[in-house]
Amino acid sequence: MKTNFKPYYAVIFTSTQKENIEGYSDMAEKMEALAKQQSGFLGIDSARNQIGITVSYWESLESIKNWKQQTDHLQAQLKGRQDWYSWYNVRICKVEHEYEFNG
Repeated sequence: MKTNFKPYYAVIFTSTQKENIEGYSDMAEKMEALAKQQSGFLGIDSARNQIGITVSYWESLESIKNWKQQTDHLQAQLKGRQDWYSWYNVRICKVEHEYEFNG
């Protein structure tokens, strides 16, 4: 168990994509690089098969709010709704404990 553990927040973005997702990969890379520059950003995990799941980790609800309102991210969100996603869901959770196995 981590002795210096501080609770943090996870934003879970679950989605399905449309058939034509031209430009999506480039935008995803740009958004990840931009997120890493934001105050309060802690990390990201992502996987995609039939359903995509991206989990980003943040120090506070305020840092999540600031990221949601970041200008380039707002443009990417609009493009996603118009062109790339047929459905998505966003969940924001407080992480109060964590553990891992690394065998």
